[in-house]
Amino acid sequence: MANFAFSNSPAFDDRAARRAAARDAAAGTVPPVPVPTAEQLQTQYDLPTATADQAGRMTYEDTIVKTLVSFGILIVGAAIGWFFPVLAIPAAIAGFVLALVNTFKRKPSPALVLTYAGVEGVFVGGISSFYAQLWNGIVPIAVLGTLGVVGVTLALFASGKVRASSRATKVFLVLMVGYLVFSLVNVVLMLTGVVDGYGGLRDVTIFGIPLGIPLGILVVIMAAYSLVVDFDQVKRGVETSQPRIYGWTAAFGIMVTVVWLYLEILRLVSYVMPRN
Repeated sequence: MANFAFSNSPAFDDRAARRAAARDAAAGTVPPVPVPTAEQLQTQYDLPTATADQAGRMTYEDTIVKTLVSFGILIVGAAIGWFFPVLAIPAAIAGFVLALVNTFKRKPSPALVLTYAGVEGVFVGGISSFYAQLWNGIVPIAVLGTLGVVGVTLALFASGKVRASSRATKVFLVLMVGYLVFSLVNVVLMLTGVVDGYGGLRDVTIFGIPLGIPLGILVVIMAAYSLVVDFDQVKRGVETSQPRIYGWTAAFGIMVTVVWLYLEILRLVSYVMPRN
């Protein structure tokens, strides 16, 4: 769910250069501009146009590669966390810190993004191992469900049927804040022993249905919209010729959203599957 800080990109800030040019012009120190010959102009005209990749700009292909590399490292980390689930808690703390650093860092750092991918993978692997011990076959179902939501969302976005809008984004942000507050209160109530069960308030039944089911469906929809926002930012980044380094910001944002989506589907499926 990370947003591009394109408006803060130094590539768009040429005010210092304009002020320097104005000072040179006022001092009369601006050198004369040479007039090119007809042959030089023709030579320049015949040169092939540089591609976006050659110009160091964002492209879909380059962003896809960065995203795949990030997920590859995340999967390696998940394998480690699966066999050593005790590492899940320290990985969660380290991942949270790295997520904040990557989110608020003005210029993306490939090393930090890939480090986050590995650490977050250890956390995801550890949590998945815990669920697998309580529900047989839950992890493959959650993985397939996540791939299905990502695939459908990407297809709808590519076809132009789904787009991020300012109104929908405002609603999403309000729901996100509400969900974060609910999650924080739920954790506090669980730690203080006010509510029992692994889900806390999510285990409360309404008309015989655990609150975790409708809440989980809502959050999955929220995560899907967050993916739409991520895809839209990639599209705008390519169309406005942002520096290629911001492809790492796109990879980070997509990775955060997909991990969130997977964990929510994992929790949602646990309410409809029989426990071991």
